[in-house]
Amino acid sequence: MRTFPDDLVRAQREWTATYRRLADRPGRTELRRRLYRLSARTFFHPSWQRRRPAPAAWTELRELGRSAGNTSERLDG
Repeated sequence: MRTFPDDLVRAQREWTATYRRLADRPGRTELRRRLYRLSARTFFHPSWQRRRPAPAAWTELRELGRSAGNTSERLDG
C-alpha cells in the first residue's frame, strides 16, 4: 500500500463525506461548491506535481477516504 500525505488523505475523506451528504440532499449549492474545492485540492495536490498518479493510486486513495467516511469531520471552510 502506498503512503499518502496526511492532508491529501484528509481532503479525500472530506470529499467522501461531502459526496454522501450531497447524495442525501441533492441540489445543495454549498455542498456542490465544497465538493468542487475538495476535488481540486486532491487532483492538484503538490505531491503529484512531478507526474500524475496511476489509476491504482487513485483507487487506493478513494478506499482510504471510504474507510473513514463514517467519521464526523468538520465540513465547512
